[in-house]
Amino acid sequence: MEGHKHTKAVINRLSRAIGHMNAVKKMVEDGRDCSEILIQLSAIRSEITGVSRVVLKDHIDHCIVDAVERNDEQVILQLKEAIDKLI
Repeated sequence: MEGHKHTKAVINRLSRAIGHMNAVKKMVEDGRDCSEILIQLSAIRSEITGVSRVVLKDHIDHCIVDAVERNDEQVILQLKEAIDKLI
């Protein structure tokens, strides 16, 4: 993501998600209530979805626009594969 507009925001969001995962891991280790853990896992999934959306939009704005200008169909195919795996 070098040179992308939202790199710093993505790194910050990933750091928060990692911190959140560590907190949930501690909850599991401490034997906390399963419903509390599930709620926190849902929040983490939402965080990851949000950061994925930012990365995807940034990729389209930066890499895909450049690929279209260069007529690079391979980058478009890679995007389609990435979307299939993401969804």
